[in-house]
Amino acid sequence: MLLAIILIFGILTLWVPARWALSSFQVALFTSAMWSIIRWVRSRGAIGWHLVAVLLIAAVLWGLFQIVSHQTVYAWKTWDAVLNWTTNLVAFSMALQIRGAARERFLRIMLIFGFILSILATFTVLTSAPGIAFWRFDLGTDHPVLGPFVYRNQYAAFVEVILPLAIVRAILDRERWLVYTVIAATLFASVVAGGSRAGTILCLAEILITPTIAYGRKMISAATLGKVLAGSIAAVVVLTAVVGWEATWNRLQEQNPYSLRAELVRSSVQMVRERPLTGFGIGTWSDAYPAYARFDDGRFVNQAHNDWIQWAAEGGLPFLAIMLAIAISSVRPALRSLWGIGLLAVFLHCLLDYPMQQRPALAAFFFAMLGLLGD
Repeated sequence: MLLAIILIFGILTLWVPARWALSSFQVALFTSAMWSIIRWVRSRGAIGWHLVAVLLIAAVLWGLFQIVSHQTVYAWKTWDAVLNWTTNLVAFSMALQIRGAARERFLRIMLIFGFILSILATFTVLTSAPGIAFWRFDLGTDHPVLGPFVYRNQYAAFVEVILPLAIVRAILDRERWLVYTVIAATLFASVVAGGSRAGTILCLAEILITPTIAYGRKMISAATLGKVLAGSIAAVVVLTAVVGWEATWNRLQEQNPYSLRAELVRSSVQMVRERPLTGFGIGTWSDAYPAYARFDDGRFVNQAHNDWIQWAAEGGLPFLAIMLAIAISSVRPALRSLWGIGLLAVFLHCLLDYPMQQRPALAAFFFAMLGLLGD
């Protein structure tokens, strides 16, 4: 319950530009972890290990190596990135300890929170001016704000994780399948209202693929598959019509919508070629990028809009290998759980945007959910 509260606090304060919000989240998470370690020592529990935890330790150590060996172009930012990857490690490790009925309660809390947040996000994006959080706080941006989320694609990634939780319950709970279907459709509609193209496509894929996999594994009958798919599509159509599909549709009609990101990827590939083994330092992409920019429109470019190529540019091929190993090792437990399909969707979304960058509390949430998959 404490971990759930900390993660929810981290999500709800994503919009806060001041450092206190993230620092409070990290202090609470680390303090909770220390208490867990003390309890473990007192109980003389056995020491276990998990591949993803080992890989996250490697990510932290790689950042420290870049600092010590002076391979980073901005040591302070790499120190900050090391702290953020340590946060991911702690969130994953704490969630890894949650098992059985406690895990089901945790997932239920996350689903309820995600559902409530999706309603709030829809209302804020439809009734508030761009760049205004919770109808009051001016964040100095022209992008729509969805509840605490300043960036539509990061909100979409959050929903991608939560959405399969509702779909799985719609599949397995025969009495309340319609309730969970409506919840899933509400989550999907909020992404459409926010205008995320990749998020809309990935969430729709989750709605169609998750019950299909369940049928393929003989978890449900053909009749249940048809009922869930028909109900989900009907609910999606109705709720999407209510919140409006124009934002996403208009963005889908843009000519060459990913041309700018393609240029950023080309620049990032050149950065990888320049330092394939050591990278420029985790957390330093925006500082190293200007020397490799292929255009200059006068605006600051904060991220590569592709987490995978950014990991390679910042950490070199070794860091990219660490992240690939984490993603690959997650496939089997994600498919086994069904709801973990959402985490695989986020790794795919990382090819087109930066769900794992900029918002450390959001990344910690992803890794905590990854820890819930277990072995």
